[in-house]
Amino acid sequence: MAERICVAQIGAAHGICGEVKLKSFTADPMAVRDYGPLTSEDGALRFEIEAARPAKAHLVVRFRGITDRNAAERLTGLKLFVSRERLPPPEPDEFYHADLIGLAVVGTDGSAIGTVVAVHDFGAGDILELRPSAGGATLMLPFNETFVPGIDIANGRIVVAPPAVAAGKRGEE
Repeated sequence: MAERICVAQIGAAHGICGEVKLKSFTADPMAVRDYGPLTSEDGALRFEIEAARPAKAHLVVRFRGITDRNAAERLTGLKLFVSRERLPPPEPDEFYHADLIGLAVVGTDGSAIGTVVAVHDFGAGDILELRPSAGGATLMLPFNETFVPGIDIANGRIVVAPPAVAAGKRGEE
Protein backbone atom coordinates (compact mmCIF):
# COMPACT_ATOMS: atom_id res chain seq x y z
CA MET A 1 0.00 0.00 0.00
CA ALA A 2 1.24 3.45 -0.85
CA GLU A 3 2.25 5.57 2.14
CA ARG A 4 1.44 8.79 0.32
CA ILE A 5 -1.49 9.38 -2.00
CA CYS A 6 -1.65 11.88 -4.87
CA VAL A 7 -4.77 13.96 -4.23
CA ALA A 8 -4.37 16.78 -6.76
CA GLN A 9 -2.34 18.26 -9.59
CA ILE A 10 -1.65 21.93 -10.16
CA GLY A 11 -2.63 23.25 -13.55
CA ALA A 12 -2.01 26.65 -15.10
CA ALA A 13 -1.85 29.93 -13.24
CA HIS A 14 -5.19 31.69 -12.87
CA GLY A 15 -5.08 35.48 -12.93
CA ILE A 16 -2.22 37.63 -11.68
CA CYS A 17 -2.45 37.21 -7.89
CA GLY A 18 -0.92 33.74 -7.53
CA GLU A 19 -4.01 31.57 -7.90
CA VAL A 20 -3.79 28.27 -9.78
CA LYS A 21 -6.14 25.82 -11.41
CA LEU A 22 -6.15 22.63 -9.38
CA LYS A 23 -7.42 19.23 -10.51
CA SER A 24 -8.56 17.40 -7.40
CA PHE A 25 -8.49 13.60 -7.41
CA THR A 26 -10.71 13.28 -4.33
CA ALA A 27 -14.31 12.00 -4.61
CA ASP A 28 -15.52 15.43 -3.50
CA PRO A 29 -13.14 17.89 -5.21
CA MET A 30 -13.40 20.42 -2.35
CA ALA A 31 -12.30 17.76 0.16
CA VAL A 32 -8.70 18.39 -0.91
CA ARG A 33 -8.80 21.32 1.55
CA ASP A 34 -9.54 19.00 4.47
CA TYR A 35 -6.32 16.98 4.50
CA GLY A 36 -3.97 19.64 5.82
CA PRO A 37 -0.78 20.68 4.06
CA LEU A 38 -0.10 19.10 0.69
CA THR A 39 3.43 18.21 -0.42
CA SER A 40 5.26 17.61 -3.65
CA GLU A 41 6.04 14.00 -4.51
CA ASP A 42 9.54 14.23 -3.04
CA GLY A 43 8.22 16.02 0.06
CA ALA A 44 10.50 19.02 -0.52
CA LEU A 45 7.67 21.51 -1.15
CA ARG A 46 4.75 22.09 1.18
CA PHE A 47 1.49 23.88 0.35
CA GLU A 48 -1.34 25.16 2.50
CA ILE A 49 -4.60 26.05 0.79
CA GLU A 50 -5.78 29.51 1.83
CA ALA A 51 -8.82 29.64 -0.46
CA ALA A 52 -10.51 27.37 -2.96
CA ARG A 53 -13.53 27.73 -5.18
CA PRO A 54 -15.04 25.44 -7.80
CA ALA A 55 -14.72 26.27 -11.49
CA LYS A 56 -15.77 24.27 -14.57
CA ALA A 57 -13.65 21.11 -14.40
CA HIS A 58 -11.24 22.16 -11.67
CA LEU A 59 -10.81 24.28 -8.55
CA VAL A 60 -9.24 27.71 -8.39
CA VAL A 61 -6.88 27.69 -5.41
CA ARG A 62 -4.69 30.20 -3.60
CA PHE A 63 -1.79 28.72 -1.65
CA ARG A 64 -0.20 30.49 1.31
CA GLY A 65 2.93 32.31 0.14
CA ILE A 66 2.15 32.20 -3.59
CA THR A 67 1.23 35.81 -4.35
CA ASP A 68 1.96 36.44 -8.02
CA ARG A 69 1.49 34.85 -11.42
CA ASN A 70 5.20 34.07 -11.89
CA ALA A 71 5.31 32.01 -8.69
CA ALA A 72 2.06 30.28 -9.67
CA GLU A 73 3.36 29.44 -13.16
CA ARG A 74 6.40 27.68 -11.70
CA LEU A 75 4.03 25.18 -10.03
CA THR A 76 2.29 24.06 -13.22
CA GLY A 77 2.07 20.27 -13.47
CA LEU A 78 3.14 19.62 -9.86
CA LYS A 79 1.38 16.66 -8.25
CA LEU A 80 0.34 17.09 -4.62
CA PHE A 81 0.37 14.32 -2.01
CA VAL A 82 -0.82 13.63 1.53
CA SER A 83 0.04 10.86 3.96
CA ARG A 84 -2.34 7.95 3.64
CA GLU A 85 -3.25 8.16 7.35
CA ARG A 86 -4.76 11.62 6.79
CA LEU A 87 -7.27 10.19 4.31
CA PRO A 88 -10.40 8.27 5.24
CA PRO A 89 -10.03 4.52 4.88
CA PRO A 90 -11.70 3.22 1.73
CA GLU A 91 -14.94 1.29 2.07
CA PRO A 92 -14.66 -2.51 1.57
CA ASP A 93 -15.51 -2.25 -2.16
CA GLU A 94 -13.41 0.90 -2.73
CA PHE A 95 -9.70 1.61 -3.16
CA TYR A 96 -7.28 4.40 -3.90
CA HIS A 97 -5.77 4.41 -7.40
CA ALA A 98 -2.34 4.22 -5.76
CA ASP A 99 -3.34 0.78 -4.41
CA LEU A 100 -3.53 -0.54 -7.98
CA ILE A 101 0.11 0.23 -8.82
CA GLY A 102 2.13 -2.98 -8.82
CA LEU A 103 -0.85 -5.34 -8.93
CA ALA A 104 -0.63 -8.37 -11.22
CA VAL A 105 -2.87 -8.18 -14.28
CA VAL A 106 -4.49 -11.38 -15.51
CA GLY A 107 -6.92 -12.08 -18.32
CA THR A 108 -10.43 -13.39 -17.75
CA ASP A 109 -9.00 -16.87 -18.48
CA GLY A 110 -6.38 -16.45 -15.74
CA SER A 111 -3.44 -15.92 -18.10
CA ALA A 112 -0.71 -13.54 -16.93
CA ILE A 113 -0.81 -10.25 -18.82
CA GLY A 114 1.44 -7.95 -16.82
CA THR A 115 1.54 -5.42 -13.99
CA VAL A 116 -0.19 -2.09 -13.38
CA VAL A 117 2.40 0.70 -13.57
CA ALA A 118 0.12 3.77 -13.50
CA VAL A 119 -3.43 5.09 -13.53
CA HIS A 120 -3.95 8.10 -15.80
CA ASP A 121 -6.79 10.54 -16.39
CA PHE A 122 -6.35 12.36 -19.68
CA GLY A 123 -9.84 13.85 -19.46
CA ALA A 124 -12.08 11.13 -20.91
CA GLY A 125 -11.96 8.69 -18.00
CA ASP A 126 -9.34 6.71 -16.14
CA ILE A 127 -6.81 4.63 -18.07
CA LEU A 128 -4.65 1.82 -16.69
CA GLU A 129 -1.07 1.63 -17.93
CA LEU A 130 0.16 -1.96 -17.94
CA ARG A 131 3.66 -3.39 -18.34
CA PRO A 132 3.30 -6.66 -20.28
CA SER A 133 4.75 -9.83 -18.74
CA ALA A 134 6.40 -10.58 -22.08
CA GLY A 135 8.18 -7.21 -22.08
CA GLY A 136 7.93 -4.48 -24.63
CA ALA A 137 6.08 -1.18 -24.58
CA THR A 138 3.46 -0.50 -21.95
CA LEU A 139 -0.21 -0.86 -22.87
CA MET A 140 -3.11 1.47 -22.09
CA LEU A 141 -6.50 0.04 -21.16
CA PRO A 142 -9.71 1.92 -20.32
CA PHE A 143 -10.41 1.54 -16.61
CA ASN A 144 -14.08 0.59 -16.71
CA GLU A 145 -16.16 -2.54 -16.05
CA THR A 146 -16.04 -3.65 -19.70
CA PHE A 147 -12.25 -3.89 -19.78
CA VAL A 148 -11.60 -4.39 -16.04
CA PRO A 149 -14.30 -6.74 -14.76
CA GLY A 150 -12.50 -7.64 -11.53
CA ILE A 151 -10.32 -5.96 -8.91
CA ASP A 152 -8.98 -8.06 -6.06
CA ILE A 153 -6.77 -5.82 -3.92
CA ALA A 154 -6.51 -8.42 -1.12
CA ASN A 155 -4.99 -11.00 -3.49
CA GLY A 156 -2.96 -8.43 -5.43
CA ARG A 157 -4.50 -8.79 -8.87
CA ILE A 158 -6.75 -7.20 -11.46
CA VAL A 159 -8.73 -9.19 -14.02
CA VAL A 160 -8.91 -7.58 -17.45
CA ALA A 161 -10.66 -8.29 -20.73
CA PRO A 162 -8.25 -6.88 -23.32
CA PRO A 163 -9.88 -5.14 -26.29
CA ALA A 164 -9.56 -8.16 -28.60
CA VAL A 165 -11.44 -10.30 -26.07
CA ALA A 166 -13.98 -7.56 -25.31
CA ALA A 167 -14.55 -6.94 -29.05
CA GLY A 168 -15.04 -10.67 -29.62
CA LYS A 169 -17.71 -10.76 -26.92
CA ARG A 170 -19.53 -7.85 -28.53
CA GLY A 171 -19.45 -9.64 -31.88
CA GLU A 172 -21.09 -12.72 -30.34
CA GLU A 173 -24.12 -10.82 -29.03
